[in-house]
Amino acid sequence: MIAWDRVTRAHVVRAMEDYDRLGPERFFAEHGFAPTTTYELASEGRLYPPKAILGTAYELATGARLASGDFEGGKSGAVKVLGRLGFAVRAKES
Repeated sequence: MIAWDRVTRAHVVRAMEDYDRLGPERFFAEHGFAPTTTYELASEGRLYPPKAILGTAYELATGARLASGDFEGGKSGAVKVLGRLGFAVRAKES
């Protein structure tokens, strides 16, 4: 079981800043995730891949890197954790 309680809102914000700085392609290459298919994290008019952002935030918080297969990205996973931290996650528009 992953200790999500170690991840704070500040870690998520730092992960989003890293995504903005690197751009999607480099961010995914450096952090080992892929673009989102189902949900998107909305913050300050920008959209982010929730699972990739949360996984990166976890790495920032703990120093341990998670692979995409280590945790769920959907409603019972990343979406739920990010919601608890006060972030808006919605179904991805097609």
